Amino acid sequence: MRDIFSDIFKDEPIDPVESARRAMRPRLRKRFFRDARVEEYVESVGESGVGFRVLLDDRPVKTPGRRTLAAPTRKLAEAIATEWQIQADVIDPVKMPLTRLANTIIDGVTSAQSEVVAEIEKYLGSDLLFYRATEPEKLVERQSERWDPIVRWAREALGARFVMVQGITFVAQPAAAVEAASAAIPRDPWRLGAVHVITTLTGSALISLALAHDALPVEAAWTAAHLDEDWNMELWGRDEVALAHRAVRFTEMQAAGRLLDLVS
Repeated sequence: MRDIFSDIFKDEPIDPVESARRAMRPRLRKRFFRDARVEEYVESVGESGVGFRVLLDDRPVKTPGRRTLAAPTRKLAEAIATEWQIQADVIDPVKMPLTRLANTIIDGVTSAQSEVVAEIEKYLGSDLLFYRATEPEKLVERQSERWDPIVRWAREALGARFVMVQGITFVAQPAAAVEAASAAIPRDPWRLGAVHVITTLTGSALISLALAHDALPVEAAWTAAHLDEDWNMELWGRDEVALAHRAVRFTEMQAAGRLLDLVS
């Protein structure tokens, strides 16, 4: 069974964007188990399970890195087990976003938390929300309507006073603002992993932090992140290929938002 687990998820990349791209054409394996369930789990040396592990026919599931697929809360573990249980004749990874995200966190984030935090901090230096259009007027208004409340939340809730920029010329942000926002980045690996996914999918650490701190729902976060893209499609028409890719990415986004709720 360990070999089957590895075959299903072994090529799953750590980067969520690349993960979404590959998930559009997965290699499907036949279902090989009857039931998926959850049991309380005591962490072992070298393992990443921290509370509740997923079992298939009473055998623990392993990540591609050979670690136990376990979650810090029963609710999250049960949600992951449900993804396995609802698989029909074949196991389709594209329909298992929580499992994929859990694999990423267990195999990638838990052993590199400082590096993941540093990646998120880089976005705070040149966040999507800082760079504003100068024209047309309707786009300027739309950016202000969708982005200003998030920037205002960062200022009022985090004490982070960022500088807005007209155009795309890079402007260094105040160190104090970056430091204040960095303090709000979760340090536990599960919430950190979810925030990292949201940051890379949206191009905005502020959007991900607002979502993680319950200041923004997933749908509003996604809309804010794609404001410019949507504007261009309104002008030049829909790109169906891009929209299909975006739909897969939104599944990743929803999984990350759901994980934040389930580990609370």
